Amino acid sequence: MQQSSLADMVRTAMSESKDPETVAQDLARQLIHPHLGFVLFFCSAEYDLQALGYALEQYFGGLTLVGCTTAGEITPQGYGRNCITAIGFSHLHFSMACTLIEEMDRFSLIDAQQLVERLMSDCRSNVLAPITDHSFALTLFDGLSSREEVVLAALSAAFGRIPHFGGSAGDDNYLTHTYVYYQGRFHSNSAVVVLINTWLDFEVFSTHHMLPREEKLVVTHADSATRTVFELNAEPAAQAYADWVGVPLEALDHRLFAAHPLAVRIRERYYVRSIQKVNADLSLSFYCAVENGIVLTGMRPGSLLPNLETLFAGLEERLGPLLLTIGCDCFLRRLGGEAEGSAESISAFLRQRRVIGFNTYGEQCNGLHLNQTFTGVAIGRPGGIRR
Repeated sequence: MQQSSLADMVRTAMSESKDPETVAQDLARQLIHPHLGFVLFFCSAEYDLQALGYALEQYFGGLTLVGCTTAGEITPQGYGRNCITAIGFSHLHFSMACTLIEEMDRFSLIDAQQLVERLMSDCRSNVLAPITDHSFALTLFDGLSSREEVVLAALSAAFGRIPHFGGSAGDDNYLTHTYVYYQGRFHSNSAVVVLINTWLDFEVFSTHHMLPREEKLVVTHADSATRTVFELNAEPAAQAYADWVGVPLEALDHRLFAAHPLAVRIRERYYVRSIQKVNADLSLSFYCAVENGIVLTGMRPGSLLPNLETLFAGLEERLGPLLLTIGCDCFLRRLGGEAEGSAESISAFLRQRRVIGFNTYGEQCNGLHLNQTFTGVAIGRPGGIRR
C-alpha cells in the first residue's frame, strides 16, 4: 500500500487559535481530502462554542462531525491546553454512524436496543466488514450529567459482543458546564454514540496505575443519584477522608484527590471512585456512582509512564505497528503526572505513539464507568499481526 493512501486512512489535526473561524479553517486545511467521511474532535470549553459549532459546519460542508469539550487535549504534539484536536477518518476504511441521546434520565434498554439497531443499519450502507466482529463503539457524555452508569448499562446490553469505550466531557476543571457536539450544536445533559466499522484490526483497552493500600473506608450515608457521600465510617465524609490522608480539611483539592484516590474492589480488580469536590456540608461529590455500604480501599499511585509503556508494548505485540490510538485520559492522571514531574515525558510518549484524545471527567469501557484510567482503542496498520 502506498504511503499516501496510508496517511489518508486517518489524518490528525490541531489548532491553537482562539478564533472559531480560524480554528475551522485550520482543521479543514489539515483534514479535508477526497475520501474524508467523518471527523471526531475534542476542544477546550474556553471557546465561544456557539460560534465554533457554526464555523465547523460551514467549513466541513455536510460531513459528519462529533466531539466534546475537555479538561485538556491530547494532540499530534502531545498534551495540549486551551486548543482543539481532531481526527479525520476515510470512508474507504471506516464506516461510521452516530446519534445523540438527549433524554438520558429516561433512557431505557428498549431505547438502547433501538438505537443500536439504527446505528448498525446506518453502518451497513457503507459496510466494510461484518458488523459484529469488526466494529467498536465510542460514547461521549456530558461529564456533569451523572447519568453515565444508567445509560452505559443499557447500551452494554444492546451492543452485546461489540466492544465500546468513551469519555465524559470536561470543562478545563471548572466543573460548571460540559458539552457534547452533534449536528452543528453543543449539547448539555446529552451523550453521543458512534459505531465504527472497519476491516483494520483494533483493540479496546483500559489501564490504571493505582495500587491498593491496607486502609478501608465504608460508605455509611450516601445519595447514589447525585453521587454524594455524606458519611465515611459514620463520620462527615470530608473529615474522614482528610484524616485518612493526614491533612487539614482546607487542604483538600484536585491534586490531593488525584494522589490519594479511593477504589471499590470487584473480584480481584480495583475500580477507582474519584472525588470531584468537597461540599459546604462536608459531604463529598464523586465522579462515579457510590452507594451505601460499599467498602472503599485507599489507593496510592504507581508510576504513570511505565504503566503506559507496558500497555503499548502489549498492544503492539498483538496488533503490530499502530495506525492511531484514540485515548480517554482522566484529567486526574494528568494532574498526577504534573505532580510527579513526568508530564512532559508522558506527553512525548503519547505523541510518539500517535495518540489523539482528551482529558476526561470519567472514562467508559464495555459498560463500566471508570475513573483515573487511560481508556481507548488502538487501531493497527494494514498488514499488522493479531494474536
